[in-house]
Amino acid sequence: MTCARAVALTVLTECDPATKARAASALYASVLAGTAPFEPARTFDEPADLPGRPARPPLVEPRLLQRRSMRTAEGRAVLLHALAHIEFNAINLALDAVWRFAGMPERFYLDWLKVAAEEAHHFSLLVARLGDFGAAYGDFPAHDGLWEMCERTRDDVLARMALVPRTLEARGLDASPPIRARLVQAGDDASAAVLDVILRDEVGHVLIGNHWFRHLCTERGLDPHETWLALAEQYKAPRLRGPFNFEARREAGFDEAELSALTKLAAGDDAAAAAGNT
Repeated sequence: MTCARAVALTVLTECDPATKARAASALYASVLAGTAPFEPARTFDEPADLPGRPARPPLVEPRLLQRRSMRTAEGRAVLLHALAHIEFNAINLALDAVWRFAGMPERFYLDWLKVAAEEAHHFSLLVARLGDFGAAYGDFPAHDGLWEMCERTRDDVLARMALVPRTLEARGLDASPPIRARLVQAGDDASAAVLDVILRDEVGHVLIGNHWFRHLCTERGLDPHETWLALAEQYKAPRLRGPFNFEARREAGFDEAELSALTKLAAGDDAAAAAGNT
């Protein structure tokens, strides 16, 4: 039988987004069927030029991305494209966790293959909705922030769990409700329905990240709260700004001490920014 972690690496190198999405879903199905063992102890040489991705969209600095009003069809297409790019990167992030980090419990690999399959589904939903606007993935510029953090945390699974699912991806829990409200206000209930599916699943993905972060902290005898703060500083994680979706974050496994600390950090950053502008 083929090693599922080896297949995950192969899928990660795939450049065609639609093919990658189908292959990620198929790999998860094969694992559930018992036809692809994980082989946790196995290690792999890293190929050059990870991840596999298409020539388009062009990747630019976030500050160069234009903002358009969601009151227009073009503006909503740009938004859907940005979300599709996030989901494409999320497929890559989940697959990377599966092949890269040897010696983890089998449940770790199963969890992240489940995430990869669900991110593939989200990507497909967004691409289909983009098609309703006469657009396709690759038509607009995008940025590479998610994968850049993936590369920074390539040597430590604890840092990866701390800063990708439970920091960067958790930002999506906060961003989804206001974006959804603006779509509904624009009369785009179909796009809002896609966001409902994504938010529902993303709560589970962040919960998985929280679970494995705490598991690793326990193994290493570390305090989760202090460890997250230290890792965020060490790896230069972006500062998180409110408003926060506390309900979704609680469902995703954040405790009250973490939510309180998050609020204080954001308040401190806002106060510093205000002082700098006076």
